[in-house]
Amino acid sequence: MTWQKATFYLLIIACLTPFASPLIAFVFGLSLALSVGNPYTEQTPKTARLLLRGSIILIGFGINLTTVAAVGKKGIILSLAAVAGILAAGFIISKLFTVNRKTSSLISAGTAISGGDTLAAVAPIIETEADETVAAHGVMLILNAVALLLFPLIGHFLDLTEYQFSVWAGLAIPDTSFAVGAGSNYGSEALQLATLVKLARMLWLVPAALFFSFLYRGANRNKAKRIVPVFILFYLLTATIRTYAPATIEPSIYDALVNLGKAGLTITLFLVGAGLSRETLAKVSVKPLLQGIILWITLSIVSLWAALHLL
Repeated sequence: MTWQKATFYLLIIACLTPFASPLIAFVFGLSLALSVGNPYTEQTPKTARLLLRGSIILIGFGINLTTVAAVGKKGIILSLAAVAGILAAGFIISKLFTVNRKTSSLISAGTAISGGDTLAAVAPIIETEADETVAAHGVMLILNAVALLLFPLIGHFLDLTEYQFSVWAGLAIPDTSFAVGAGSNYGSEALQLATLVKLARMLWLVPAALFFSFLYRGANRNKAKRIVPVFILFYLLTATIRTYAPATIEPSIYDALVNLGKAGLTITLFLVGAGLSRETLAKVSVKPLLQGIILWITLSIVSLWAALHLL
């Protein structure tokens, strides 16, 4: 085993200690990527996506379906407004800053819906170049990293309840892993509710993909139709089991499964950080980054106002 691989596994072990958090795990991964390098650059993105989905499914064992009904309805309505507003704003900003059309579409869609998941879904549909996709990924990672650091600090400063914070994080943080990670940093209730709001936001991935397939004539519409976030159904299944399972099942069993999901989420953020590279950051030009910052700040302010006044 090389010293790079040894460092990789030692950091994963450190992420599983009680002192680690999603934020610390991301910093560990980022530090690894920018110093000694990630020895598993090709495997990391796919592993992170699979681990995130599995972790969210396990986290579902900690929630009751009555909460899903209450939060989900509001989350869907607010997320629709957020998605439509950000896509429209992204179109206007791209014209003002003369950002490459496809890069702008990726950044707008990623900011509006679910960051890297959206980029992975939309990029093949509108047939972007590799450099355009990498640049958009770089912008998303920068915004997510800042949000993961700042949102809990701002939430505590404003004395937000866990419910208010979860709605804000679920609506304003692009990537699912970072939104759920921010909720985990804020509290156990915020973890569950931020997951719900974020998944409600992800439901707009399929309509958005179809929209871009029509916007870019000649795009692959069949790929758009096949994009279904199936893991959300498994999340609802685990929540159903928690809600209606026999009372004889010890609550500690559910708690253990949720804790396993939290550990998986922490490792996911380590892998996301480890997947970043100097090459990715170097491909982020000023105009796309500026577009992403403006869209993200706008979404953050509006969704914070909604969390404070509409709930």
